[in-house]
Amino acid sequence: MDGEIEKDSLAREAPYAPVTHERPVRDDLDDKIPKPYMARGLQAPDTENPYGTLGHQHRGLSVLQQHVAFFDLDENGIVYPWETYTVCRIMKYTFVVYYSSHFTYISLLFGSSSPYPQQNTGLRAIGFNIIASLIVAAVINGALSYATLPGWFPSPFFPIHIHNIHKAKHGSDSGTYDTEGRYIPVNFESIFSKYAHTKPDKLSLRELWKMTEGQRVAFDIFGWMGAKLEWGLLYVLAKDEEGFLSKEAIRRCFDGSLFEYCAKMNRGAEAKMR
Repeated sequence: MDGEIEKDSLAREAPYAPVTHERPVRDDLDDKIPKPYMARGLQAPDTENPYGTLGHQHRGLSVLQQHVAFFDLDENGIVYPWETYTVCRIMKYTFVVYYSSHFTYISLLFGSSSPYPQQNTGLRAIGFNIIASLIVAAVINGALSYATLPGWFPSPFFPIHIHNIHKAKHGSDSGTYDTEGRYIPVNFESIFSKYAHTKPDKLSLRELWKMTEGQRVAFDIFGWMGAKLEWGLLYVLAKDEEGFLSKEAIRRCFDGSLFEYCAKMNRGAEAKMR
């Protein structure tokens, strides 16, 4: 009797809830990540990086704040629409994907120039044009600005205050950020255990769509649109040559180190080209 009770208490699936079979959760995370259920304030760990992104400077910011801080070009704690626009215009990545027997390296070079020969590395450049950048900047700042303002009166400049970015968290998301902007490893891993059916560490466009559909909250129209927009932009920017979005690219997007790494690689590439 006690054994049956213990088995039921740890069951991940319910016989009469088919969706629990279709979207399984992992039961081995305690072996991969220290306290995977505990929300992290400063780092974004996963099973391959149990202590987060090595070398990434969090500067005392929450993981959600780190995600946004790259867009703060003058580092004053506020992201204006023209800063969002500028980042979108220069957000042109070149992906160099290396495969080995144990893991995949993804090098992202900011800009179109690369020290690597294109015919050997399968380089692919992606970027936003002027019109797309204007639209993205208008949508992002227009949607997020008011929730982050320190007062009640709206600003005609649509600033996003990084200090209050947790207030702009919308529903129908992956649940990887909590309501204070912390990062929850178990929810991040659930993205892949539930929806990555083709490859365990990557998501196809179809799987991304199913994920955003599966995470929807009833009557949350703003959240539905926000999730589709965010994941769509990330897919366009970071998909590999096979049309998949890698787990590592997604994780590093969550803590903002993806953008910083691009800038660092760009500086190195420019130095080599001189």
